Amino acid sequence: MQKKIYVAGLFDDDTASKVNSAVCTVAGVTNCAANASKAQVLVDFDENVAGIEDSINSAISSTGVEVLGG
Repeated sequence: MQKKIYVAGLFDDDTASKVNSAVCTVAGVTNCAANASKAQVLVDFDENVAGIEDSINSAISSTGVEVLGG
């Protein structure tokens, strides 16, 4: 499954890189592309993994970026 998550606080490529690294550590995530210019994070993941969307949001939030919705 692929999900586009809108965020606030994703101001530069360095922060986008931190978000990518954090989200890619979540079990079940196969790809992550954070885009500072679009203020969004595009994530590919296995929707059969219990609680994965909450885990992805937590990983994004752990970098100081606020999850607005997806």
